[in-house]
Amino acid sequence: MSGAPVGVYAAEISMPKIRGRLILGTSIAVASGITLIYLLGFFIRHDWQLIALICSGYQIVSLLCVIPMPETPSWLISKGRIAEAKASMNYFRGLEKSALITNTEVEVEFNILKNSIQLDVGGQNPSFFRSLKLPEVYKPLLILITFLAFQQATGVLVIIVYAVQISTEAGVTIDPVLCAVLIGVTRVLSILPMGIILEKLGRRRSGIISAIGMCCCMFLLAAQSWCEWLNKVPLLPVITLVGFIMLSTLGLYTLPFFMISELFPQQVRGPASGITVAVGLFLSFVCIKTYPFMKEAIGNKYCFVVYGVMAFLATIFVYLFLPETRGRTLLEIEEDFRRKWYENHVYQCQKKYTKFLLNKQTSHYASNT
Repeated sequence: MSGAPVGVYAAEISMPKIRGRLILGTSIAVASGITLIYLLGFFIRHDWQLIALICSGYQIVSLLCVIPMPETPSWLISKGRIAEAKASMNYFRGLEKSALITNTEVEVEFNILKNSIQLDVGGQNPSFFRSLKLPEVYKPLLILITFLAFQQATGVLVIIVYAVQISTEAGVTIDPVLCAVLIGVTRVLSILPMGIILEKLGRRRSGIISAIGMCCCMFLLAAQSWCEWLNKVPLLPVITLVGFIMLSTLGLYTLPFFMISELFPQQVRGPASGITVAVGLFLSFVCIKTYPFMKEAIGNKYCFVVYGVMAFLATIFVYLFLPETRGRTLLEIEEDFRRKWYENHVYQCQKKYTKFLLNKQTSHYASNT
């Protein structure tokens, strides 16, 4: 209940050029929280009640931080509260929080948002379950649920939750709890530059690089049980585990929750995001609970092989189905899903051709000058 609104809120208040970095704050917060738990476990090893008490304090702080936050312009417009929506838009664009928008660019942005939302409201939108028949709703829903299924099937959460046990069984010679702390710190440090990476590489390319890297790490960790010469590589289990976490943060672990806030239309963004997150958390519960039985049935090395195969399949899925949302408004993304696949292909080709002509004209003008 607390996870889904954060990304949705960030997406609705931000502009396309900074949306990626702002939504990324969710992943940074989650990774930092898990690392904090690892650190508490490292220093307070035999008093889980004290750790639970400390964690309860953070819930109170979170509540106090949420209370003064204003509603998003999108939500206020959908409820007909236009004056409050203008004040909210001014606030989030760094202007005076008033019901009068004086900045031309902000006014244009607000009018586009208002016209789009009011058109939907005026058209008497169907209920959420009837909306599932719309391509702009069921397409992103299927893509994100499948993406989350691949994310969990690669063992990302299993490695994070069972970090101490896996480190011990993989032959890590250092303190396994310290190894868990290193994994947590690695996640935080690798998420920090993700905003820049996602804006430079794009969502799809980051996802492909992440999945391929995770596949290699899992196969390498499994191969250690079969190849004697790999056992002679110093700290190989630590390197592969930390590398796996770092590469997962680059795309496969971060992107699904990141893109939940970008792909759904305004009128269903709340319930659709909630359902997607609920399915993702249920899948993580299943993977985490089944890992001990899976390990007992086939052994750790074959578990790593399974995770590596799923990472490879995730690479194919990202390449074929994951849309690119970098630098695009939420309305443009929604419109793309609304088109049929061949119409969208023609539209993308037209955009590329127009860009090519503009670049050609610009270079020709520059050379003549």
